[in-house]
Amino acid sequence: MIVKKYRSEVVSVENPVADIRTVTLRPLDKPYKYNPGQFLHLALDEFDPARPWPESRCFSMRSSPDEETLRITFAAKGKFTERMALELVPGKIIHVKLPYGDIFSAEHDTRKSVFVAGGTGITPFLSLFTSKAFSAYQEPRLYFGVRNPSHQLYSADLEKAAGVNPSFQLTFLNEEKDGRLDIRKIFSENGPSAVYFISGPPVMIRNFKISLADSGVPAENIRTDDWE
Repeated sequence: MIVKKYRSEVVSVENPVADIRTVTLRPLDKPYKYNPGQFLHLALDEFDPARPWPESRCFSMRSSPDEETLRITFAAKGKFTERMALELVPGKIIHVKLPYGDIFSAEHDTRKSVFVAGGTGITPFLSLFTSKAFSAYQEPRLYFGVRNPSHQLYSADLEKAAGVNPSFQLTFLNEEKDGRLDIRKIFSENGPSAVYFISGPPVMIRNFKISLADSGVPAENIRTDDWE
């Protein structure tokens, strides 16, 4: 799929908890084209076709490619994302370029899939879960951990996922009560033949990859959303 630049309008900004925002964009010139699980580059400064692409950051698409609009969810915890929190308001025109990544596009076995997500790392998975493509997965399992219940902002998407694929299984962990995601326990419940998809903080991704590899999971069965 060819990477294209899209002039986009901010439709809405949701700010359900202090540090997390979900931004909905609509394309102004042509429909967005991407596959589930892919990501984009978002620029805040004006884009001039005669000049290099301005400073930007990568964000996973949270929305399904079946939708007309596009959603991203981000935590304001750095210079660029703090600018986003201030400047992205309904009606603002920005540019994004997409798509990038192949976490689900690359060939993989859909008969035994395990998804492991920490915090906002769930967003690329939601892009798949709410897409009609998710119906092809057999008994997919999601292990999802958040810092506290206020950060579980994805109930509507997860309910939609269960509608798309009734065999979908969810294990939800509230870190304050249940502790952190334990990759060794997840492995013991699913074994070395499953395909593991991991998305979350970079340290989590790195440690979980090492643990799964040490447990005998083949490299091609460990897929990560680690473009950062």
